[in-house]
Amino acid sequence: MERPNAWKTYKKTELKKVEQLGEAYKQFIDHGKTERECVRESVRMLEEAGYIPLEKAVADGKKLKAGDKVYASIMNKAVLTFLLGKKPLEEGMNIVGAHIDSPRLDLKQNPLYEDSDFAMADTHYYGGIKHYQWVAREMALHGVAAKKDGTVVDLVIGEKEDDPVVGVTDLLIHLSQEQMKKNLKEAIDGEKLDLILGGKPLEGEEKEPVKAQLLKILKDRYGIEEEDLLSAEIEVVPAGKARDFGLDRSMIMGYGHDDRVCAFAELKAILNLKGIPESTCCGMLVDKEEIGSVGATGMRANFLENAVAEILALMGEYSELKLRRALRNSRMLSCDVSAGYDPLYASAFEKKNAAFLGRGVCFNKYTGSRGKGGSNDANAEYLGRLRKIMDEGKVCWQTAELGRVDLGGGGTIAYICALYGMEVIDSGVAVLNMHAPMEIISKADLYEAAKAYQVFMENA
Repeated sequence: MERPNAWKTYKKTELKKVEQLGEAYKQFIDHGKTERECVRESVRMLEEAGYIPLEKAVADGKKLKAGDKVYASIMNKAVLTFLLGKKPLEEGMNIVGAHIDSPRLDLKQNPLYEDSDFAMADTHYYGGIKHYQWVAREMALHGVAAKKDGTVVDLVIGEKEDDPVVGVTDLLIHLSQEQMKKNLKEAIDGEKLDLILGGKPLEGEEKEPVKAQLLKILKDRYGIEEEDLLSAEIEVVPAGKARDFGLDRSMIMGYGHDDRVCAFAELKAILNLKGIPESTCCGMLVDKEEIGSVGATGMRANFLENAVAEILALMGEYSELKLRRALRNSRMLSCDVSAGYDPLYASAFEKKNAAFLGRGVCFNKYTGSRGKGGSNDANAEYLGRLRKIMDEGKVCWQTAELGRVDLGGGGTIAYICALYGMEVIDSGVAVLNMHAPMEIISKADLYEAAKAYQVFMENA
């Protein structure tokens, strides 16, 4: 029952493909540290491959048919793709869906203040993080500020070699006796994850001169006033590029593997599809999973059914019944990462039901917390069919649970999509350091995930 290490199955030509995919992925996450950046990069790749905006197709009254390629961008923070198949849409789609948001710090809406000759910024952490991992390290600012005239200013500070970086400080070890007595959860208070942004006063300014200097920089270089931060989305993320990890370069360390490694594998699988598939292939890159899939760009919203309704209308086949059938009859892989077995923390796992780095794409029949709470728990019959598809496609795959039964757990978008009545299972890549600023994945698992998602769309 133990699954083989994928590296042992590769010949020289395939090893080269693994490395090439790894290099392309590093570029993707370097250019996609926020949801908006991921959508921008994904849309660029899709349009190069001949996908057209669904919105434009609707405006033009374009008649859609098998073989057509469309995508829908949702508020620039989520994107859906459709390659229309030969079978009627009401017979269901082959769907792969991942999320593109990652744990981070966000600037508050009214963030700036001055204290002790420092220009500071209040933050609110996003998603589940260990607070202590986000201090004493270089951070970058990525985001947008929307001005009252409708102008949207893009902002990236801290990624170029000559850029300054920012960060949250930690208390020096010499004065940490009281801090060190606290448990890890309480050692760094969430309200104190504030950034230092500057320390030089503006000449001639008496009131808050260091904050004034910062505001001058924001206005002179980016055209941003302090009030513009009220309508801004600025994310604080680790600065720097993804790097090969391990002396053998078998792994990648970088920010946002959860869940952009699955998002990239899904995107490559979609772009590798040839000809007209039997069933319509749908890809979803969604937002807000880390905070419960809420909001207009999270999976709880109705953008999937709205997009499918528009497509049915452009095919001249729309009815409420056909829309419901199309969603109910679909088959889906909820592409999200799994906890990689870590020998340093072996007691957190049940080893024979854990995901191992290097053993291929991972299928989680259920996730959830403790008694499977919040999980989807896929059908045995569906998993049986997937085993056949993966084996015939020569995909290296494994099964896993998310840690020891009573320890904790987590969720994905699977249970939300299952509400339509479709068959869904979680499938993703094993990760070390999940939700830390820098996470680790195996290049082999990325490669097998991309293969798995492609053979699924072609054969499910």
